[in-house]
This record gives sequence, C-alpha cells and structure tokens, in this order.
Amino acid sequence: MRRYFSKFIHSPIRFITSNSSVPVKFETGSYSSTRICNLQSLFKGKSSHYSTGTSVKSCDLLSEEKPKENSVSDMLVDSFGRIHTYLRISLTERCNLRCKYCMPAEGVELTPTDQVLTKDEILRVAGLFVSSGVNKIRLTGGEPTVRKDIEDICFELSSLKGLETLSMTTNGIVLARKLPKLKECGLTSLNISVDTLVPAKFELMTRRKGHNKVMDSINAAVDLGYDPVKVNCVVMRGFNDDEICDFVELTREKPINVRFIEFMPFDGNVWNVKKLVPYSEMLDTVTKQFASLKRVRDHPTETAKNFTIDGHKGKVSFITSMTEHFCAGCNRLRLLADGNLKVCLFGPSEVSLRDPMRNGAEDHELREIISAAVKRKKPSHAGMFDIAKTANRPMIHIGG
Repeated sequence: MRRYFSKFIHSPIRFITSNSSVPVKFETGSYSSTRICNLQSLFKGKSSHYSTGTSVKSCDLLSEEKPKENSVSDMLVDSFGRIHTYLRISLTERCNLRCKYCMPAEGVELTPTDQVLTKDEILRVAGLFVSSGVNKIRLTGGEPTVRKDIEDICFELSSLKGLETLSMTTNGIVLARKLPKLKECGLTSLNISVDTLVPAKFELMTRRKGHNKVMDSINAAVDLGYDPVKVNCVVMRGFNDDEICDFVELTREKPINVRFIEFMPFDGNVWNVKKLVPYSEMLDTVTKQFASLKRVRDHPTETAKNFTIDGHKGKVSFITSMTEHFCAGCNRLRLLADGNLKVCLFGPSEVSLRDPMRNGAEDHELREIISAAVKRKKPSHAGMFDIAKTANRPMIHIGG
C-alpha cells in the first residue's frame, strides 16, 4: 500500500464558501476543549460573525489545532488536511422498521450473517481507529438495538483508552427497555429518529406500528439524564413539513435537540427534488413562529447549524447536506456492517477491511489500507442532482 502515499499532497488548503443572508440573531456558545481542537484557542481572535449560509470551515485551521500529545496518526489525515476523529460503525443491516427513505418498498437483499463483522472484528477495527486518534464512535444500523450483543459491544468500546464519546443512532422502538443497561455499559449520547408526531403518519412512513414506543424512548432518555437527547427528523414536503413547529415545541420543557434533516437521495428511496424542503425554507418557518431564534457558534467539524430559543431548554438544528454542504469540515468515516470502509456518505467508493482481516492481515497492513482510503477522499461530494444519479447503496446498507 506504500506506493499510494507519494500520490497525495499533505499540505492543507483552505475552503471558502459563500454566505447567505437570512436575518437572525447569533450568540456565542461555550465549549470544552477536545482531543483534536482546543476551542478556546480556535475561536480566540476569530470573527464572531456567522451567517446562516455554509460556514467558512478551513481545513488548515483544523490542521493547526493538532494536539501536542495523544496526536492523531497520519492514517486519519486526508490529502486536504482534514482530521478524521469520528467513526460511525454500522452494527447490522437489519431493522424492525421499513422507513420509505431508507429501504425500498420491495425490500433489500441483506448481507449474509457470516459476512457481517463479528463483535471481535468490530472491536479490533475500532481499536485501530481509537489508538490512531479517533475519539468519538457512533453506532448505527439498520437498527443497532436489534443486535443481540449490543450491550457487550458498548461495554468493550467504552473501555477503549482515548475514546471520549460513544453515541448511538436508533429508531427507539426497543430502546426504552434497553437504555438503562446501555448507559451502564458506557453509552454517552443518543440520537433518536422520528419523522412525525402523528401515529397514523408514522405507520405510513415506517410501514410498522410503534410511534408510542419511540416517544417513550425519548422520555426515558431524558429521565436517565441524557442531555441533550437528539431527535432526528427527515423533513419531506407533503408529508411532515407541516409539523416543523410542532417538533420545535418538544424543545420547550425538555433538553431535546430537534435536528431537521434535508431529504437525501439514496438507492431505492425515490428521491425527488420536489420532496426536498431546503434549510432556508425550514429556517423561515421556525423564525416566523419563534422570533427569538438565535444561532450559536458551531465547532468547525459540526454537521448541524444549531440554534437556541429564549425560554426553551433544548435546541433546534438543521442538517443541510443538500443545499449547503459541510464537506470542508468533515471529520467522519464509516465502517459498514459488512466490513467495508466508506470515507464519504455520498461517494460510491468503499474498501473492505473484513476480507484482509479474515485473510490474516496484521494491524499495520490494515492501517495502510485505511490510510490509502482516507487519502483518496475527495474535497467535497457532488451536487444533489449528481448524487441522485450516482450509484450508491440503500441507507440501510450504509448505516444511518
């Protein structure tokens, strides 16, 4: 794999993107230092002006903030200077819902069980990443809670030296009864996906019952002290765009962070630009009803644009992958359930780590494969219309 290394430029470059001008107020948030970026120094002397457009995220700014100790391995630095300290691990392709934007109506062919990564394989790969500088892991699926060894995986991962955050994205169907044990096993943060507050619409979207179970899981997470409890909502025109302000109300009395996500194209989800509700429109809808909406200062690697509302315990966020991408600050890599490494959610390129492991590859050989894949990562993903035309896997294969 060493022959790849000379092909890539390691000196970082700066990404500059244009700003839009929606009239909202801004405030400065508070942050604690992290392994990769000391945010006090990161923002010291920087402009306090933020627009609601794409944030100016500089890859060389991120590179300048490499820590003096526990430094990140070159394995995790791409050819544009982006440092990848966040690994998303899909534990399974199986799910107990059939959401329309995630799985085609006819279903998908799932990877045979013997080709899905075992617990030991997951832990081995995770250990390589964490020892190289990854400090956050998110467990996804499919639905991660349907995996029988989920508690053991959480316990082992949370014990990795250097891992600061162990998160999970879940649909919440069985979460309420499993969450106390998962918290004991080291699960530190949660994203719960629900796209409607109307039970009948939930059944229409997911092709299953269970809306009350999801809401119970959100409340259980709050009661167990998760703060914030992040609620992911994919907004689709004609389906749930009339519920945006109802979702915002969830943030009034509880530490819930509602995250509105632009509808994204994946194989089989019948994406159409007419279904897309852009960030600017969602923001305008919220601002009209909640005039005190204020933008907070986001970390350069943040995927969401985050806002507070006076008198609300929680926050409101927007994930604008389609209309205002955040590729310049991307710090994420994905390990799929079948063992493939995917460096970009919207890119078709993947490389297997499972096959080399099962063929006896040593750790240094796996590191070389990972490094080469990271170095091939492009500066940004394609535009939404090109993404819609590009062959990619269904979301249930990739991991949410």
